[in-house]
Amino acid sequence: MQEQKAKKRRVWPRILCIVLAVIIAVAAALGITFWCVWADEIATVSSFTHLRGRNDDNNEGSIYSMKVRGGFYFDDFLASGGASNDGELINFITDHITRGLIDLTIEQTDIGCSAFIAKTPSGDVLFGRNYDFDKTNVCLTLADPGNGRHASFSTVDLNYVGMDIDSDVEGLMDKITCLASPYAPLDGINDAGVSCGIFMSYQGAQTVATDQRDASKPDITSTTMLRMILDYADNVDEAVELVKKYNLHDSANTSFHYMIADATGKSAILEWVPAAGVTDSTDSDGSDRTLNVIYNTDPMYDEMLQGASFRYQSITNFIVTPGYYAEGETMEGLDRYDYINDCLAAVGGVVADEREAMDILQAVGRRTWNGGGGVTVHSAVYNLTQKTVWWVGNENFDDPSANFRYSFATGELVRGL
Repeated sequence: MQEQKAKKRRVWPRILCIVLAVIIAVAAALGITFWCVWADEIATVSSFTHLRGRNDDNNEGSIYSMKVRGGFYFDDFLASGGASNDGELINFITDHITRGLIDLTIEQTDIGCSAFIAKTPSGDVLFGRNYDFDKTNVCLTLADPGNGRHASFSTVDLNYVGMDIDSDVEGLMDKITCLASPYAPLDGINDAGVSCGIFMSYQGAQTVATDQRDASKPDITSTTMLRMILDYADNVDEAVELVKKYNLHDSANTSFHYMIADATGKSAILEWVPAAGVTDSTDSDGSDRTLNVIYNTDPMYDEMLQGASFRYQSITNFIVTPGYYAEGETMEGLDRYDYINDCLAAVGGVVADEREAMDILQAVGRRTWNGGGGVTVHSAVYNLTQKTVWWVGNENFDDPSANFRYSFATGELVRGL
């Protein structure tokens, strides 16, 4: 009897060891499987960094950065036919990035903004951009998907991916939600020196979104069109050809137009407008618009650019396509457009340096323009020749902690003037 008890005492530790070994092996297998499936997303979330805190007294949200690992399934997005509305985009992002386990979102936003292209005496081509909105958190999003796609720097308004504008991005779930950021750039530059931005155009008496319905074309939304340009375009012409292949469905139930520029000095404004004879007040059918591309080389600029050393171009919030407005119709942002063009005309389109380009952006910043009352969330000067970025948060132009520099040559984001 004693011998049997002794045997049992010897057997049980072995059984426990075997059970424990099985549990460890299963856990390890699950961990390896989890890592293999989620490695890119884990690395991306881990890179999420809080760069600068909020200042509610000046309507400033926080500034973050994130290095996106992997291709974030954008090739699959385009191959699947894209999306004809934000709901379809949300479903795709949720199904692919979080495997359907965590719901992501795309929110509405009301975008103002200004931009221009200019040149320096040394020949550097600059794309200056203000993003006007409201107090919000932003993320400087760095992506390098490889596989024939360009590396890029872009700015994402985190309100657009569902983050509260009145609180910081905190906790794992908030950071996971920000994995949708690559699908929501509002401006940026790629390593080929192509830059682009999105600008609200207020088209139609009730602000009607473009909603093209050509059954022979796949679909794309506003911000995913910018992502496509950043990832695949080597120059303005390639960007325009890419865009022509798609039906545009403007996001957030509003209308936008877009500006693209490249390192050769070529730029273009992309606008979706109705047939001739339809003016802004009667532009009520977003499906009846077609793409009109206005290059900085077009004859319509000849008189304005007479005597200029560089064919500059600018954009704010009104449609520049000739004939779109009837006499007396409101053209949003015309005052800022005229100011920017006057500044560039005074120097023949050639600014002294990046500082002078940033000074123009500062002059039309919403906190000070016409007495203030608005918010410019960020200002950026993209050097398309050097492939560098000078980025300033919330009009803090002289505060080193709100100024950031990025270079594709080093891959480093550095704080300071």
